[in-house]
Amino acid sequence: KAVVLSCASRTELLEEQIKAFNPEAVVLKNEEDAIRLSKKYPKIDFDFGKEGLINAASNSSADIVLNSLVGMQGMVPTYHAIRAGKVIALANKETLVAGGDIIMAEAAKNGVPIIPVDSEHSAIFQCLQGEKIRKLAPRTGESFKRIIITASGGPFRGFSRKQLEGVKLEDALKHPNWSMGKKITIDSATLMNKGLEVIEAHHLFNAPAEKIDVVVHPQSIIHSMVEFDDRAVMAQLGLPSMRVPIAYSFSYPDRIELPDESLDLAALGNMTFEKPDLEVFRPLALAYDALKTGGGACCALNAANEVLVDRFLNNKISFVDIIDGLEKTMNKFKPVDISSIEDVLALDEETRSQII
Repeated sequence: KAVVLSCASRTELLEEQIKAFNPEAVVLKNEEDAIRLSKKYPKIDFDFGKEGLINAASNSSADIVLNSLVGMQGMVPTYHAIRAGKVIALANKETLVAGGDIIMAEAAKNGVPIIPVDSEHSAIFQCLQGEKIRKLAPRTGESFKRIIITASGGPFRGFSRKQLEGVKLEDALKHPNWSMGKKITIDSATLMNKGLEVIEAHHLFNAPAEKIDVVVHPQSIIHSMVEFDDRAVMAQLGLPSMRVPIAYSFSYPDRIELPDESLDLAALGNMTFEKPDLEVFRPLALAYDALKTGGGACCALNAANEVLVDRFLNNKISFVDIIDGLEKTMNKFKPVDISSIEDVLALDEETRSQII
C-alpha cells in the first residue's frame, strides 16, 4: 500500500495517483498546492516543503521509503527515515555522494537496509546475492575483485571537446536509451552521472575507487557487472526500464512477476563496449579524484554540479561551462572535516556560494 505520496509540481499526475492509491498523506513542494488539494481531498493529510518531506519519511506508518528526489534535497529526509528505522529504497544518488560516510554509519547503527534502486547499483546488488551473507544489505566489499558500472555514453558519445562546444540544450536532453528527468539527463551527457554512481557504489558496497571501473555500453542491456576473485564475471541484463530495480527494491529478497517484454538476445544482435574518454568527459575523472581526495570533496563536486547544471538548463551557460566549472571547483578545493549531516550541509552551501 502506498501510505505517502510526494510531488514537486506535476499535480495532475499526482491527483491520478491519489485516486488510484488513496494514501494517508501527500507532500508537495509548494504550500499553495498543498492547500488547494487539501480542499479537494479532506480525508488526506497534506504537507509541503522540506519539513513535509522529513515528516513523510520519518513519521508515517510506511515500512519502506523510496527516495527518488533529485539532488541534495533527498539527503536529509533519508537521514531522518534511517533514524526512524525505515527500510530505504534509494534512487537519490546525492544522498550518498555528499553524505555517504554519515548516512552509511547511521544505517549500520540503526540496522537499516539500504536497497539501491538506480539500475546500475541494483544490478550490482543482484549480482552479489548469494555470494556472501550480509547482515546489512547490500554492504559488502570483501567478496569481489571489482565492480564494473556500464554507461550508455549519452548523446555525445565519441564527441571531441570542440564538438561539445557547439551542443545546444535540446541536444543534451536527447538521451539515446533512457527517459529521465532533465537534471539526470544532462549528467548523463557530461558523464557526471557515472561519476556520481562510482562514488555511490563506493559507499553502498564498501569498494575503494580502484575496485570500481566504468565501461561504455551503448545498448544499455547489461546494467552492471561484478568480477570475483576467481575471475568469474556476473552481469545483470535487461531492457532499459526502471520497473525491474524499483520492483526488486520493494520485494527484496523475493521477486515479483512483471508484465514487461522479455529480453530477446537474438533480436538484439550485438553488444559493444568501449572505454570512456576521460579527457573529453572530465566529470567522470573528477569524481574518481574527489573520491580519493576525501574530506568533503565529493560533496563539493556534487554541489558545484547541481549549480552548473541548473544554469545550463536555464540557458545561462554553455554545455562545456559545466565541465570547466567543475574542474575549477575541484582545483581550488581544500579537504575539510566532515563528521555530521550539518557539516555536509554547510559545505554544500559554501560551495554553491562560491560558484562564479
